[in-house]
Amino acid sequence: MERLKQFLRVGHLPTLLSSFLYFDISFMIWVILGATGTFIVEDLRLTPAQKGMMVGIPVLGGALLRIPMGLLADRFGGKKMGMIGMVLTSVPLLWGWLFADTLTQIYALGLLLGVAGASFAVALPLASRWYPKEHQGLAMGIAGAGNSGTVLAMLFGPRIAEEYGWNSVFGLALVPLFVAFIVFIIFAKECPTAVKPAKISEYMRVMKMKETWLFSFFYSLSFGGFVGMTSYLTLFFFDQYGVDKVTAGDFVTLVVFAGSFVRPIGGYLADKYGGMKLLVWLFTGATVTLVIVGMLPSVYVALALLFTTLIFFGTANGALFQVIPNVFPKEVGLLTGFVGAAGGLGGFFLPNILGLFKQWTNSYSYGFWWVAATMFVAMLIMRRLRKTIA
Repeated sequence: MERLKQFLRVGHLPTLLSSFLYFDISFMIWVILGATGTFIVEDLRLTPAQKGMMVGIPVLGGALLRIPMGLLADRFGGKKMGMIGMVLTSVPLLWGWLFADTLTQIYALGLLLGVAGASFAVALPLASRWYPKEHQGLAMGIAGAGNSGTVLAMLFGPRIAEEYGWNSVFGLALVPLFVAFIVFIIFAKECPTAVKPAKISEYMRVMKMKETWLFSFFYSLSFGGFVGMTSYLTLFFFDQYGVDKVTAGDFVTLVVFAGSFVRPIGGYLADKYGGMKLLVWLFTGATVTLVIVGMLPSVYVALALLFTTLIFFGTANGALFQVIPNVFPKEVGLLTGFVGAAGGLGGFFLPNILGLFKQWTNSYSYGFWWVAATMFVAMLIMRRLRKTIA
């Protein structure tokens, strides 16, 4: 309790909360194709591979744009880039609302939705720069809990699509985006002690560090697993278990809710017990649950296992962004950009892996087992890395 009181006395709470809202609504928009995917699939008669590509493209767009958005935020300010990002995000929403009716257009606007996903590279540094080292885990966790926007997408998206058509979901998403834009303008502030922008030579130096690639690999699985599962699970529940579209969305809402709000807890637990130790246990747990999901148990068992899996993923996301500033304080901004981009790439590959294995084998089992095996390898690497950075 005393630690929380100290946290509230330092930093800048209005910036932290407005950054959270900006990221929250942006994340909601980023996964909008996952929320409306079952309706689009039915309209356009997509194959399993096309389904995976459709929900994966926005995540790829976010991965590609995170580093440029982060660089621009360093040079021109996070507040200014956040405002520009929200204006640009309105473009694919207008396109999806008024014009989109072919798979090619869905792919194109999906890539543009990546601007919303790149909000991570703006919102988190803008908020975290206000907080000292001992509160970084909680500050990053709260700002990063904006991934709870997926709950809004999965809860309301299918219902709006069923009542008014999937194009209307894009149009109505403009309303919360406008609200977030106004709140961000009024309350977000730049930290007066923010560090100067890094030079290109410093980025090249960080790219030569093996830890950059290892933490990128870890985050590609934890955050990539979270956003990839979020985007694809409505299709999985609909295809595998035959539940209706709205119920599939409700199932994913429940699962995503679990993973969204534990991110601050992950940061807090990592502050208290050690980030690397916590990550080993979380990745081990996710490996076990994904192996069992791959056995395709009954729908409610699968739901419970995926609920648990996303708790592991969400907690790991918070823990990873506690480890980075504590172990690499001088390179935190640079590492955050690379690691965040890797998370997006992981979120692109995961739904494509599930979709392709489904098309090749007519089963989701092998896709889940592939992801579980990769998590297990990452856990083994973490155990060795923990000894070198302890």
